[in-house]
Order: sequence, then C-alpha cells, then structure tokens
Amino acid sequence: MHACGLVVEYNPFHHGHYYHLQMAKKQTSADCIIAVMSGNFLQRGEPAITDKFSRAKMAIDQGVDIVIELPYSNVVQHSDLFSLGAVQILNEMLVSSICFGSENGDITAFQRAFDRYKQNQLLFNKTLKDELSLGNSFPTANNKAFQKIGMADTNELDLMQPNNILGFSYLKAIEKVNPTMQPFTIQRKQSDYHDQHITKPFASATSIRNMLLTNGVMDQTINETLSQNSIAYLNAYKQTTGIWHTWENYFSLLQYRVLTMSKESLKNIHGIDEGIENRMTRTAKEATSFKEWMQLLKTKRYTQTRLQRIFTHILTNTTKQSINEIQQVPFSYIRLLGLSEQGKAYLNQTKKDRAIPLLTQFKKQSSLMMAMEERVTDAYYAILSPNIRKKMRKQELEPPYQKKE
Repeated sequence: MHACGLVVEYNPFHHGHYYHLQMAKKQTSADCIIAVMSGNFLQRGEPAITDKFSRAKMAIDQGVDIVIELPYSNVVQHSDLFSLGAVQILNEMLVSSICFGSENGDITAFQRAFDRYKQNQLLFNKTLKDELSLGNSFPTANNKAFQKIGMADTNELDLMQPNNILGFSYLKAIEKVNPTMQPFTIQRKQSDYHDQHITKPFASATSIRNMLLTNGVMDQTINETLSQNSIAYLNAYKQTTGIWHTWENYFSLLQYRVLTMSKESLKNIHGIDEGIENRMTRTAKEATSFKEWMQLLKTKRYTQTRLQRIFTHILTNTTKQSINEIQQVPFSYIRLLGLSEQGKAYLNQTKKDRAIPLLTQFKKQSSLMMAMEERVTDAYYAILSPNIRKKMRKQELEPPYQKKE
C-alpha cells in the first residue's frame, strides 16, 4: 500500500480541508492518507478550539485513514522545527509522498526556489542572523534573507505567505530526513489563511472560529462551511465542556502565572529572551484581558505569533532545558489518535517495518516527551470544571477512535 502524508491542524475540519484531502488522493494515487496533526495547542501558539480527540474524529469521518499526533515539542515552534517534526514522523510512518496546501499551488516553483536556497545557503544564513540582530521578527528577517539570495526577484514564490513558508520548510525537512519522499502541493481555494470573514463555501478556519466565538452558537452561515460531522463534534464538545477554547479563557491563569513566577523562572521558559520577561511582568499588572495584554506587549521583534507561543510555554511550564533535552533524542513513540479500516490494514501491513512503537493510549510515563504531553494536556483542560476536566483527561487512556466502514 502506498501512503501519502498530510500535515494538519483541522481547527476545525472544513470544506477546504476536504478539498485538500481529495486532491491529495488524486494527485498521489495513495491507498492510505496519514495526517500528522497538532495536538491541543497549535503552531501559531493558540489553544485549539476543541481538543485533539474531537478533531481527529472529524478527520477520520471525512476520509483521513490515520491521524497521528505531532508532539508538542515540535508543534509550538517556528516553521522549520514544526515541519521537521512532522516530516520525521511521516517518514517513520513510511509515507512515500507529502501533499501540502499553499497559496502558490505549483510544486515546481517550490523546487526551483529550494535549489536556489541550497546554492546560497551560507549567504542566506548570514543574512538571517544579521537581520534578527537588527530587531526584525523571524518572518521579516527570513524574507530579507530570501531577497538577498535573489529568490524574491523571480516573483514565482511569495515567501511572506504563511502556507508558502510552511511548504518551503517541508522541502527543507524532506531533504534532511528522506530525499526520496516526493512533495506535492494543492493551491488553497478562495479564502486566505488570515481571512477574518467567512467566504463560502471555502472559508478559512480563522474566519469560522471568529464567527463561532463571536456568536457562541452555530448558524446557517457557519454550517455551510462545515460538514455535518464537524458541526456535530463542535456542538458535542461545547455541550460537554461549556466552551470552545480561546486565549481569553486562559487570561486569568496566565496573569497569575506571570505575576507569581520569579524573574529567574520566567527567564527559563522556552522562547523568553532579551528581557521580554520584564515587559511581560509589568504589563500583566495593567492588562484586563488577553487581547489588551497582547496589544501592550507587541513590538516589531515580538509579533503576536511569537508572544502567543511564549504564553503557551508559560501555561504549560515548558522550559528551554526541557525542549533542548527532548530535541536531542529521537522520538520515543508515535501517538495514534484515530484510524479507518483502511488505516488499520496499512498499520498491519507495515508493522514489521516501523522502527518506533505506535502508542494507542497513555500508560505510565516512560519518556520526557510523554511527561511533557501530560503537562500540556493538564494545561489545556485547566479552565474546565473539575468533574469535566477529569472526564476529558480520561480520553488519554482510551484506545484511538476507529471508524467502521
């Protein structure tokens, strides 16, 4: 069986994701689609609107064959580390191709850009370092480095677009992990990644979340952008927990953490450097909401995405040392969240060829990575009432979701 890998967040699973899934099957002629998915927190440093279990069920019910969790240590990171972790896991799952969505939609443009990058890598790295030292954010410095090696002159690939940036990072990761893995890309349909307002039928996940959180309930406009399965799982999660997760839910917890941590402890949190801990402590006393706190903190160097990642690491007590220790060793397991009958057949066929154990449910802690995932789970559910929190945590001990054909 031939497997194709997707790197996803499904926050929530919408019509654009279904289109990507179907086109990936068509382009790669894959027998099995394996999605490596961010867990309860996402790459841009945000809590997922519903937990990973609900989102995995959405994906399996819509035609994904296997859903694997991308470990937290690779999720809440810049694009290169995020992509590297995802490609490493997909390689361990023995996929022969990866298909990603992009604003560009032409894999030859990515390959030409990557060839130029490889030919000028030393100049690129020096420019990136110099631009960061001038106080530019990572995306800005990254783009200036691309301009320096002439990639921006071709007008073929806009590397300020978020999905193009991720796509380019996938090519870098494939080169490092397994160059025989074949990349494919699908052009995003209609909506832009950052669109705040719904464009039917292919709305961005951002616009869907904004309307959900603003309205507090489903309405016809939202329903037209989602499958019946996604609508059912979103409603079920809200009915069980009383919320859809957003940073505002965590504001009091974050404020308490920052105001009661010592400066030394705060400095040890992953992502905190250059004295931002002082500004964070000062503004924590002024802010009355997460949105206001973000406005008080943002600078040219500290973008909202970078700050959200820092807040995620504060909430989960993720230190520089813990991230470094985990990233020094190979993955100790692969976490399975859901599978179809076709996915089950693929796992049975490949089980002798996989080098890393497939974990179907959490048991006794056996690695640094597992200990970190347990902390992250506790942090995500911390805003729920004790009884509901206990119920949601039990999902970690249950077998993965299986869709019966």
